[in-house]
Amino acid sequence: MLGPGALLFLALLLLLLFLVRLLWGTGSGPSPFTADARRPPAPIVTDKAVRRTVVKTVFSADKVPEGLDAIVVGSGIGGLAAAALLTKAGWRVLVLEQHGKLGGCCHTFTEKGYEFDTGIHYVGRMHEGSLTRFMLDQLTEGQLEWARMPHVYDTIVLGEPGSAKTYRIYSGKKEFYQGLKEQFPGEEAAIDEFQRLVQSTSHGATMLNVLKVLPRALAGLLCRSGLLLRFIPFCRLATRSLRDVVDGLTANPELRAILCYIFPTYGTLPSKTSFSMHSLLVNHFLQGAWYPKGGSGEIAFHTINVIRKTGGNVLGRAPVQKILLDSQGRACGVSVKKGQDLVNIYAPIIISDAGIFNTYERLLPAEARALPGIQSQLRLATHGEGGFSVFVGLNGSREELGLEATNYYVYLGNDLDEIMNRYLSASREEAAKLIPFIFVTCPSAKDPTWNMRHPGKSTISVLTFAKYEWFEEWKDEQVNKRGDDYEDLKKAFVDVIMQAVFKLYPRIEDRIEYISGGTPLTNQHYIASAKGEFYGMDHNIARLQAETISTLRPQTDVPNLYLTGQDMSVAGFMGAMHGAFMCASAVLKRNIYIDLMWLKRRTDAAKSTKKE
Repeated sequence: MLGPGALLFLALLLLLLFLVRLLWGTGSGPSPFTADARRPPAPIVTDKAVRRTVVKTVFSADKVPEGLDAIVVGSGIGGLAAAALLTKAGWRVLVLEQHGKLGGCCHTFTEKGYEFDTGIHYVGRMHEGSLTRFMLDQLTEGQLEWARMPHVYDTIVLGEPGSAKTYRIYSGKKEFYQGLKEQFPGEEAAIDEFQRLVQSTSHGATMLNVLKVLPRALAGLLCRSGLLLRFIPFCRLATRSLRDVVDGLTANPELRAILCYIFPTYGTLPSKTSFSMHSLLVNHFLQGAWYPKGGSGEIAFHTINVIRKTGGNVLGRAPVQKILLDSQGRACGVSVKKGQDLVNIYAPIIISDAGIFNTYERLLPAEARALPGIQSQLRLATHGEGGFSVFVGLNGSREELGLEATNYYVYLGNDLDEIMNRYLSASREEAAKLIPFIFVTCPSAKDPTWNMRHPGKSTISVLTFAKYEWFEEWKDEQVNKRGDDYEDLKKAFVDVIMQAVFKLYPRIEDRIEYISGGTPLTNQHYIASAKGEFYGMDHNIARLQAETISTLRPQTDVPNLYLTGQDMSVAGFMGAMHGAFMCASAVLKRNIYIDLMWLKRRTDAAKSTKKE
């Protein structure tokens, strides 16, 4: 039997050999990034009829392309990006969406003339020249433009009304930390150490990708060797909770809260998530925040057009009932409900953006669900917390109503775990009276095209957490027909939330023309989240352990079935995007990240030559 030293040497040797192959031998499949796809952005399409032909195409059998190479279940960014990447590699792909509006959490909806985003509130690292901006530009052919949010992109309010304190988060790596020091004099050492820890974990974030593309045996050997905990700070700090690390830095309760404030963007409390998970988000926004011009619906609009260019299609009102398997147990198609009938569609590759729970527990037959690899993945997965939304339509411009492009995080105390645990452990009636946190954002104030598209109108969106169990008794009732008790409970939450919003924006109180609340059941219906979650699988401490990262990979125990989206990476827009890149890499059997970086290097070099 190999001793610890021999095991360590073998692991290092195998890892070195694999990384050489990973970096220089990109693979045998076609590349999605053979040429720069960017072109000058065209004006935003405002014609509603034209937009409907793109984002509201309803499924019928005659719209299914022939000669499909792959079928993608779900049109969130994880599904659309995976389909677009395969499309750019020459594949013909069909995307099927259960909802009538395409785009998942990237779609927008309109009520009484007001347009609302459903999931994209701001995105980091979209500055010119960044790899993530280049990534999105290639997928949308440069048609998706981004508006930079203000220098202060997040504002945090801590405490009860009347005694609350306000803190601001600044764009820029230097400004971010300097702003904290100016607001917390005497805490410079704690803030410097927080910066050091965040920076050290950022260097190891590539482990999210590496552990998923390493052969399973090598990944397992690497996890068991202890090398990751010894040499990779990201893996080491993934074993510690955010609260534990921050409490060790400072005794100042307000600073502790501010260092943890952004946890709602991945949905897990500081005591239950890892410091490494939190660091990913802090790093993501260090350069500031951006918002898509024209609203988040532009993301889906331009990505869908790319998929259709080569004969693929994206179809809504196409609820997939099951994934079809052939006699050898390989995925070979899907069954779609159309009215009272089932339509079977076949392709050699099936990709699911429906999330790990929906894919395994609802779409696969029992014999496939029982496979050891699938059961091991399910054992590592827990449901994230449910979400509650409020959408507000206002008569008046941003200037008239005093609305800001800055996001607000409003907490009723500075012990974030304590106030949230008290809320989440309460009965639904009690919870509605003591909502401890809201996220308030004004899409109409962030989008520079808004006044052109919706003059004299404004919108506010508000988010908080809500337990699925509080609303579960109505889960089998028809949407909009769940009865007075459900509507009364929903209204109780909305009323308390709006009282807090009025304190931020007092001028809006008599200007509301539309208001609607969405419960975890709303999320379940419109975006097919299994338990009304915003972010899929819970981002608990186990989520970013090396073994979990390695186990939750795009390939499944069902041959020809792959997973994409945020459950394959981490929460949010960019997490789902990276999930799509990992998935496309697995399907194409090549490292498309390397393809992307080589293309960027070539285009940057060509640009520099032109300047000279």
